[in-house]
Amino acid sequence: MAHHPTLTSNTPGINTLTHWWWWSSVLAPRASIPQVPVEVNPDLLKELLEMGFSESRAARGLHFSGNSTLEGAINWLAEHEKDADIDEPLLVPKSTVKHQLSAEEARAQAAELLRKAKLKREKEEAETARFREKERIRAGKELLEAKRKEEDGAMRRLVEERKREKEEEQRVREALRAKLEEDRRERRRKLGLPEELTEEEKAREAEKARKKAEEEASKRQVFGHVKPITVIQQCRNHLVTMKKQGGDEPFKTAANTLLKYIGNVARSPDEEKFRNINTGNAAFQSRVAAVPGAVDFLKVVGFQDKDGTLVMPRESVNIEVINSAGGEIN
Repeated sequence: MAHHPTLTSNTPGINTLTHWWWWSSVLAPRASIPQVPVEVNPDLLKELLEMGFSESRAARGLHFSGNSTLEGAINWLAEHEKDADIDEPLLVPKSTVKHQLSAEEARAQAAELLRKAKLKREKEEAETARFREKERIRAGKELLEAKRKEEDGAMRRLVEERKREKEEEQRVREALRAKLEEDRRERRRKLGLPEELTEEEKAREAEKARKKAEEEASKRQVFGHVKPITVIQQCRNHLVTMKKQGGDEPFKTAANTLLKYIGNVARSPDEEKFRNINTGNAAFQSRVAAVPGAVDFLKVVGFQDKDGTLVMPRESVNIEVINSAGGEIN
């Protein structure tokens, strides 16, 4: 078995080799690292100094006992009182030194940390508030848009329904007119008369129509000088229908709108724009036409339906009727 030679103090060159190794491996690296006095808790150090310990002993006791309590430092010093370097200043590598804060510095540092934490919290709360406000505005816009679309759709459906009703009424009138015409022709055939009216018969029919128109005009003229009892009763009936079938809020909206329409005519009867109401207007459809009886109320006070517009001819303006109708609304 091979044996390795053992180095002893008597081996030639051993002292030189040992000193070189100790210097290169231990002393030289330590010499290259900056050494500084150890830093300990200044308040505890002050108490130890007042108790009679030297600064070097007090620093060593605090450092090696954890630098946390006065009792720990005293116990360590009691155990190491006979250490050869007990009174030598304790040096440690500069990189390991941590500055020990005094009570005032610790309070200042804690206050600064609290201030930064408060600023961070306030910033986060402000960001959250801004986000919530944006979400609220976005949700509000979406709700308004959805409501607008729903109202537009309901209005279009209402207008289309009214249009279909008018077309159906027109078809019924035309069918009735055709039926009456066919009945007339049948009666003439049975009497042995030609189906078409003679010129003399046409003249008589035209004369009847003219007289009827004159009678109606005369009634309207006379009506303007007497209290319109029948008209007022009709207005009341339509208002009752509006309230019963429309409901309280729709009735109030429609009544206020009707009052505005007839009030404009009463104040400015010569203004044509006040005597014309576009029934296809969205506001009119939702505020007036949607309430049963409201359009009939306008017709009673003098408006006439002409191609989708309610028109009150200047000669049909009866201030007494309009004022009485307004009184019924109020």
